[in-house]
Amino acid sequence: MNRAGIFKNNLSGDMVYKSFMPAVLPPKPPIELTNEMVDILVKANKQLALLEGIATRIPNMDLFISMYVRKEALMSSQIEGTQATLEDVLDPCLEENTNRPVGDVVNYIKATDFAINRLKELPLCNRLIKEAHEVLLQGARGQNKSPGEFRHSQNWIGAAGCNLQNARFVPPSVEDMKQAMSDLEKYINKDDSLDVLIRAGLIHYQFETIHPFLDGNGRIGRLLITLFLMEKKVLSTPALYISYFLKKNRIEYYDRMSEVRLKGNYEQWVKFFLEAIYESAKDATETIDQLVALHDKNCAEIEQLGRRAKNAIRVFEYLEANPIIEIQKTCKELEIVFNTMSSIVKDLINIGILEQTSTQSRNRTFAYKEYLRILKEGT
Repeated sequence: MNRAGIFKNNLSGDMVYKSFMPAVLPPKPPIELTNEMVDILVKANKQLALLEGIATRIPNMDLFISMYVRKEALMSSQIEGTQATLEDVLDPCLEENTNRPVGDVVNYIKATDFAINRLKELPLCNRLIKEAHEVLLQGARGQNKSPGEFRHSQNWIGAAGCNLQNARFVPPSVEDMKQAMSDLEKYINKDDSLDVLIRAGLIHYQFETIHPFLDGNGRIGRLLITLFLMEKKVLSTPALYISYFLKKNRIEYYDRMSEVRLKGNYEQWVKFFLEAIYESAKDATETIDQLVALHDKNCAEIEQLGRRAKNAIRVFEYLEANPIIEIQKTCKELEIVFNTMSSIVKDLINIGILEQTSTQSRNRTFAYKEYLRILKEGT
């Protein structure tokens, strides 16, 4: 036993295995805040406040947010091994072309939107977490893994083909898991003197350790970070994509959580988590700056088109929400006739905004390449 919890024996004889029951939060004895941790905490809070300031000033923030949510969804799914690219997720013919990996990412986007809207009606609770989980697994690869329900059987984490006896980590038994999730729900909703960012890190660690679902724990656990920060009014939008940092440091991410379970060392995990928040907020701030500069530059270019500028601006605004377009579909959505749309596309190619990405004569696609380059960073 250490301050993070206890390993408990289950079953007996040849079938015996140890599962881990986490101690309730906050840790006892309390988290020891070293000078280094306080420095990172101040840095992370400042950077988040800066991001929040920028996020509320941008005229088309909803647009940026929808792109951010797509990027976070992609990264979070890639951590779990999903093979999909940003182009796949932005494919204008997504309905016809959705394959399993892309379906996983699309579901994460839907689960994020669903959970954020649900937060307006419910506190951040187990019911909301289960409902978001149901949306996440709807028709995707985990659809036979009890969507929207906490597990009724023991799960474990390890290499392919391992069992309960030789798994890398075995989360709490079903009964212990129910108790642990009830305790976590209470902790999420009670006051604590710890800084909100440290609490977010502890909640994420605890959720991953409890592993209450048969599938989708990592993705829901990372979504929980955003939801908690939004509920605590640290963020007003999901403009933080923490999965970028966690994907880059995937092995360290898992190792540091293991270190808490094995040695009760919460401090090293909190430090890593605060670094993740700081880096992610800094990255998001820089990305928004680049996208705003690109927007302004391209608007100025389009103004030079004179009479043709009015329709071109409409298509350009559409591009910022759909950076890969197919002409027929865009005509329909913007109610612009085909010939007009073709000449706008030519104009946008000439001024370097659009680039043709497919050569087939039907369903030709065009990409807003510079915008995609900025968004693709890290994917």
